[in-house]
Amino acid sequence: MAIVTLTSDMGHRDHYVAAVKIAILRHAPEAQIMDISHEVEHFDIQHAAYILRQVYKDFPSGTTHIIGLQPEWSKERAHVIVKSEDQFFISADNGLFSFLLDREPDEVFEIDLSQDTDDLTFPTKNIFARVAAHLSKGGTPEVLSRPYKLRSFYTPLRPILDSNSIRGHVMHVDSYENILSNISLEHFKEVGRGREFEVRFARHRVKKIVKTYNEVSPGDPLAIFRSNGLLEIAINQGTTATTRGAAALFGLKKGDTVRIDFQ
Repeated sequence: MAIVTLTSDMGHRDHYVAAVKIAILRHAPEAQIMDISHEVEHFDIQHAAYILRQVYKDFPSGTTHIIGLQPEWSKERAHVIVKSEDQFFISADNGLFSFLLDREPDEVFEIDLSQDTDDLTFPTKNIFARVAAHLSKGGTPEVLSRPYKLRSFYTPLRPILDSNSIRGHVMHVDSYENILSNISLEHFKEVGRGREFEVRFARHRVKKIVKTYNEVSPGDPLAIFRSNGLLEIAINQGTTATTRGAAALFGLKKGDTVRIDFQ
């Protein structure tokens, strides 16, 4: 029985997550269900994609991912199964895949499945859960869907590179108030070529990229490349009773500029 993951903005205050899990188990009692996050910012498909893309490649082949963000069906926004890298993603065609995948999907299908209820407000439970249960048991998408071409696309923010600088953006602020940018280690090596540099953000500067947080004293700022290869701005042991995290301390939010200037 394959793994089914859940990513949504439903939170844990209400019954919604439990309702989706029960719907999956009703059709696939042996399913292995794993939560990615239910604390995605409401209706923010870019945030959902960012969180899921950090981890989905670690899952085994055959894993099915339910993404419950802006899931309502319309004539312009079909419910889809996207197959990529031997994994399945169930979502509405709402532009999320522009941010989630680095390449064209291997296959895309439009879900053709009647609901068990007339309640159209909860497709994550009434549609996505049933499809995920089917796929987790080894079922094929063709049984529940037909070939489809994605219609909704966005252009993700990309870093701007020149001979002496990289200008990126804040893509995410995590629960530690760490600032995650879209500047990669690959970009840093390509432009920097071993030169001295400054990481600049919100009138602050860091002249060293560390390998571990503890290379600076508690409460001090730092720049580090995360395991996903992206540049992070953080405060060592931030978000404590006495120390704020980087986002709060520097007043940075998603979309703000982070840049590296090389000498």
